[in-house]
Amino acid sequence: MTVDQAAQSATTSPEGGQAEPDALDSLMRWTLRPGVSVTVLHNGVHLRGWITSVTLEGGAGLPVLWNRLAETLATDGSAELARTVPAGSPLRAALVTVIDQLHAHDLLVERPGGEKWLDAVADRPTVAAAALSRSRVRVLGARPDGPLSRAAVRALDRAGVRTETVETADLPDGQILLVASEVDVSPALAGEQDSAVVVGLRSGVGFVTPVGSARQARADADGLAERLRRREVHGAAEHSGPAALLASSAVQRLVCAVAGLRDPSAEAGDARLLPGLPAALVAEREPLRGEYRSWAGSVLVDADRVRPRPAVRTLAEALARIPVLTDRMAGVLDEPDPGPLPQLPAALVRCSVADEVLLSGAARADLARLEAVCRAAELRLGTEGWDLVVGAGADHARGRALRRALTRQHTATATHVPWSPDPEHHPQAHHWWSVLVRRLGVDAEVAVSRLGTGGGGAVFRARFRERASGLLGTAVEATADDAVAFAALSAVVRVQSATAAPHARHLVTPTGASATLARPEATAPWEDTGWTTAWLAEAAGREPELQEALAALTGWTPQPWEPPAGAHADVRVLWSALRQCGFSVLSARHEALSAEGSP
Repeated sequence: MTVDQAAQSATTSPEGGQAEPDALDSLMRWTLRPGVSVTVLHNGVHLRGWITSVTLEGGAGLPVLWNRLAETLATDGSAELARTVPAGSPLRAALVTVIDQLHAHDLLVERPGGEKWLDAVADRPTVAAAALSRSRVRVLGARPDGPLSRAAVRALDRAGVRTETVETADLPDGQILLVASEVDVSPALAGEQDSAVVVGLRSGVGFVTPVGSARQARADADGLAERLRRREVHGAAEHSGPAALLASSAVQRLVCAVAGLRDPSAEAGDARLLPGLPAALVAEREPLRGEYRSWAGSVLVDADRVRPRPAVRTLAEALARIPVLTDRMAGVLDEPDPGPLPQLPAALVRCSVADEVLLSGAARADLARLEAVCRAAELRLGTEGWDLVVGAGADHARGRALRRALTRQHTATATHVPWSPDPEHHPQAHHWWSVLVRRLGVDAEVAVSRLGTGGGGAVFRARFRERASGLLGTAVEATADDAVAFAALSAVVRVQSATAAPHARHLVTPTGASATLARPEATAPWEDTGWTTAWLAEAAGREPELQEALAALTGWTPQPWEPPAGAHADVRVLWSALRQCGFSVLSARHEALSAEGSP
């Protein structure tokens, strides 16, 4: 709504009785936030604040109205303006509309203000200033005279916060702990309301932990230091650029927490940061830069960190969590990358697992990345002999586990089902059969069977064999066509991998379990089952019944898994990161592999 539209609406509003107080009546409490810049347009005005902006458009008189309002905000003449502009008039409606927009875009601040910088960033500067005045920050470190400690003290002094430097042997060299507490807090509550952050710098790479309790900050620091060790640059000195950058950033995070302001990571506007997870600041010396990165810590202490995170529900959510798990600085897995691998007819990606190459293929690169991450996590978690299944959420993990269990066990009752390619009946099955047999020229035949006794939901298995070399691909799905499509796609991936990455140690082929992450409403109106998205969305409707049928055939229900006492630290770290990103880890069924193997 423009300002002119609001004014016209006000003139047609019913009147009667005493007018209610409006935004103009309360304007005396507010002033324009410091740092707001204003550009007057020919029919409006554009305002830019610290993190927001707004353009107000109207008639040619709007710039004049803005000048009057700006003068009022600067001189506290709001009472006079409210008296001279009649209630219910178009002019008053226009003024109220402008004031409401200033509030909505956080461009007004209460008066009188405290520190100038608080006026610019705090919703309630006086409250924020009072909280800072009641606080004291202890700077703890092994070297109170080191570059990190000195930089932190300077930044705290500039913020007007009382500081105490404490020497302690509990922290490793290259780390300092900042702890903020109220000066006059009751002894019974001492320590419970403290906020803390750790700064670490070693060999050219450093970090700032999220704000939390002192125990949580120390735990995060230990985890970050361990993960960043592989990024260290030998010979880098602590007094180089990152020391001032990191110490100032740590003080900013801590001061914002004490003053009730949003964490600086929330102002970064980085879509890569995962909502619900804290962010750690990671800095590098060459080149000098610092970035906030979502942080899935390995040890969770504070109540807000222990609280379970929402499970993955959609493919988009799963794909958004993969960068957290595979972050090059703070992640726990290697990032799947297509690199020079072919993307047609199937999309291939690769990653490293324990210095071995894992290759994953699917109809699209994003689906291949998801399969690669899940399988890489399974291999990493299974280093001590556990047979586990990882999925993006419980349904995805359960679908992967049940398919794997049925593929591994011998099924006595199987009824042959005739199948012939028909592009009209099932475009995806015909497409991948055609790619395998005609485009790649593989001399392959497919066998399709219905498993079980016929009770409950249908379960179909398709197997593609090359006459010369044996099994190429297999799939277990809810319809014969779906089974053929996934089995043919798996065979295509296997054939491509033999040429594109012959030295890959692990091969991951796709299954229909990804359909649990598809939603019918995600498809465009023109998409039919010839499109991968629409095909998966259609299969998603059959997945619950299929999983029930698979559970009946195997006589087994997958159960959640967590590391037992005594498990290796790396296993617990990965398991914790997966859970925090909404992934599920289930125990796989221990069955002897059939003679044909498993895809």
